[in-house]
Amino acid sequence: MIERDFWKGRKVFITGHTGFKGSWLCMWLHSLGADVTGFSLAPPTNPNLFDLCNIQECTKTVFGDVRNHDALISALLDADPEIVIHMAAQPIVRASYQNPVETYETNVMGTVYLLEAVKKAVERKKNIKAVINVTSDKCYENMEWIWGYRETDPMGGYDPYSNSKACSELVTSSYRSSFFDPGSYKAHGVALASARAGNVIGGGDFSADRLIPDCIKALLTNEEINIRNPHAIRPWQHVLDPLSGYLLLAQKLFQNGGAYAEGWNFGPVDEDARRVEWIVEKICEKWGSNASYKIENRHPEHEASFLKLDCSKSKQELGWSPRWNLDHAIDKTLEWTKAYMNQQDLKDICLQQIEEYSNTKEGCN
Repeated sequence: MIERDFWKGRKVFITGHTGFKGSWLCMWLHSLGADVTGFSLAPPTNPNLFDLCNIQECTKTVFGDVRNHDALISALLDADPEIVIHMAAQPIVRASYQNPVETYETNVMGTVYLLEAVKKAVERKKNIKAVINVTSDKCYENMEWIWGYRETDPMGGYDPYSNSKACSELVTSSYRSSFFDPGSYKAHGVALASARAGNVIGGGDFSADRLIPDCIKALLTNEEINIRNPHAIRPWQHVLDPLSGYLLLAQKLFQNGGAYAEGWNFGPVDEDARRVEWIVEKICEKWGSNASYKIENRHPEHEASFLKLDCSKSKQELGWSPRWNLDHAIDKTLEWTKAYMNQQDLKDICLQQIEEYSNTKEGCN
């Protein structure tokens, strides 16, 4: 699916590369031989995957804020990329209740500034051919129904984070229609798409207020795991599954012009849309050592209770599909965590998992 020959020497610009998903993506692209430049704030946590795996050794790094329009344009023009992947975001639902203005500024205006930077680059005859805005499954108007959301379903969002991602999708659609119309691709040469993924898990996520990192922190300190919404159902998947979708989509955009310039879902199979409590029970079972959990007796801020994606279009038109089921994704996350506990070479562990994933056939594990 992912062509090593395509990526070798390919110039890629990533925003948000110091985060969890961004760090995994940098390592994967470097292993493929790509020439990667990242633009991002400093890593958001300590510890963090970016530093633990020495991402700066394989990625040209510019520290900056996507809300700083001039700095973003300068970094993009200097990098002169062929492919742009926009991942910088305020990614936490609960944080969006505490800091809604920052959330909208980063997730909405950050998208505007990124696309404006791309527009400036095109005006200066730069080489950008493919742009992907990474949003979220939470961009959809959540009806709490049992069906997966399709790319044509309405945007919405109850909380500031989810709504900001819906707004980011609308910004992308407007810029595509106004400045990067697939019908006039030959005039501007840019194919602009968006990618929507669900809850990702994997080694190296130390974010606050996320289920798996909260579980890992408790396990590492021999504490009881606290869970807020035990019955909430989420489309869980290993981080490499959506990242493989982004890479495949970028190839298609680059190779086929405007034909793939639209929104795309990247989620797990239906069987891996599981309750929060199921996930925690499975983690405790696999970890052993008397791992346990408790349910908090408080009323958290509103979060969707049921949400999953319909990925039929990505499977049929891109040839993409998830490779690791949820049980295996949990195994690989705990494998990484135990390597972290034992002070092993974590970059080597990540690259081994990327290689294993790349060699896994569809639907295995």
